Amino acid sequence: MKIRSIYPISEIVIFLMLCGVFTINAGAADGDGVVGVWNSEHHDAKIEIFGCGSKYCGKIVWMDEPRYTAEDKEGRPGDLKLDTKNPDPALRNKTILGLQILNNFTFEGANRWTGKVYDPESGNTYHATLSLGSADQLHLRGYILIPLLGRTSTWTRAK
Repeated sequence: MKIRSIYPISEIVIFLMLCGVFTINAGAADGDGVVGVWNSEHHDAKIEIFGCGSKYCGKIVWMDEPRYTAEDKEGRPGDLKLDTKNPDPALRNKTILGLQILNNFTFEGANRWTGKVYDPESGNTYHATLSLGSADQLHLRGYILIPLLGRTSTWTRAK
């Protein structure tokens, strides 16, 4: 006796292919949840997070005070602030506005990314994790050696 399927094989194959496409897109959406413009914890800077190859990076796209003031001792009043604390002397003439500070973040799943963060205020680079608290809240934890030895900053999505 021959068993006859209710669904032809071609319909089953198409269904399975569509399920695969939706699964792949859902995974990409999870990894891309971090993409966008974020306000720093004190709302004195905005950082744009974007895909860079198969990873994620971020750069400063707005600052409350991008230029030196008369009180600043590091530069001439009116000039854009420079990355003067960078450990590489060749990079100290780059402006902080536009500076890439999040590098090589890899999506680990469960709304978590790992990579490195550069702090232009100190010139130090730290291991870091990004995690979404919600669609509009991002936690950045920079640390030395292990996450326990670090600090968390909470960013909000810019509107």
